[in-house]
Amino acid sequence: METSKIIRHALNFAIKRVQTELALNLPSVSKLFKIAFPLVLGGLILWWMYRDFDWNGLWDALNDGMNWTWMWLSMPFGVLAQVLRAARWRQALEPLDERPRLSSCVHAVFLSYASSLVVPRVGEVLRCGVLKKYDGTSFTKSLGTVVTERMVDSLLMLLLAALTVLLQVKVFMVFFAETGVSFEELAGRFSAAGYWVTAACLLVVLVFLAVLAKRLAWFNHTRNLLRNVVDGVLSLRNVRHVPIYIMYSFGIWASYFLHFYLTFYCFSYTSGLGITAALIAFVVGTFAVLVPTPNGAGPWHFAVKTILVLYGVCESDAVVFVLIVHTLQTLLVILLGLYAAGALAFTRRRCLAGGEDGTE
Repeated sequence: METSKIIRHALNFAIKRVQTELALNLPSVSKLFKIAFPLVLGGLILWWMYRDFDWNGLWDALNDGMNWTWMWLSMPFGVLAQVLRAARWRQALEPLDERPRLSSCVHAVFLSYASSLVVPRVGEVLRCGVLKKYDGTSFTKSLGTVVTERMVDSLLMLLLAALTVLLQVKVFMVFFAETGVSFEELAGRFSAAGYWVTAACLLVVLVFLAVLAKRLAWFNHTRNLLRNVVDGVLSLRNVRHVPIYIMYSFGIWASYFLHFYLTFYCFSYTSGLGITAALIAFVVGTFAVLVPTPNGAGPWHFAVKTILVLYGVCESDAVVFVLIVHTLQTLLVILLGLYAAGALAFTRRRCLAGGEDGTE
């Protein structure tokens, strides 16, 4: 089976599976909007940033202005982060009596990141569909473990962000000022009464949703679905070898950081900034990726560029840095996705030929 067909079948499987489980029939307009909006948003931000860009400077940097050795050295850490994520995911599934092959988990993670370049966040659903298709893993249970790992990643990211802010409070205050965020103005918009009204409204909404859910015909189906998801979330309580799980979690983020930090040594204007500047740029860039654009394209460029400028890098050099680094790291994600699609095609043929699940 051709690589393109594998990707298309995997995407179709994931979408159909979600619609079946949740009994959703999304209008075609809604689907089109979900695909087009992130692309348009990212494209507009990039156009605004590079509308007056001198492209000759980019070619000069690629040919003579960067040390490619450091770029190549950074790439294995991008691969390692995804492999560790797959290993951690497999470990979280074990308490649920789900034991997919490590190779299937790795390929599913590779493919999920690549697919998210087309439709942001779809990869989290897609990789659960891949395990269901190739290893018979429960879709809802694996989706629950994905929710779990997102919670763990969010906690680690918040801890890292808090540490970084404490190290460089002044830099963050300048960054927020540059991006038009005023904490004093935001705080002034709320009063004590406003907080109580907001809390009361949220409570009313929750009660209304609870009553409505019990009256709907598909409540039992949804309850069973949510129970499987909750089981996946709570699987962390029973995970074996917790120190290894923690090691995987820290290893993932250490790999992500090194994947980014080593690129600083590719350019003369960033090589002397130091690890603290790289850490701040990494944290800000990671939060920028939460904006639903393909691989954070646009928001990531703007956020990291702003931090580099705050540390004294010329703006023209900063935009070259973010463009080159983001583009090459995105190409790595694409290559890993293509490799995974081909590997899954081979795995399927091997399973059909042998009549078994195959080997690692």
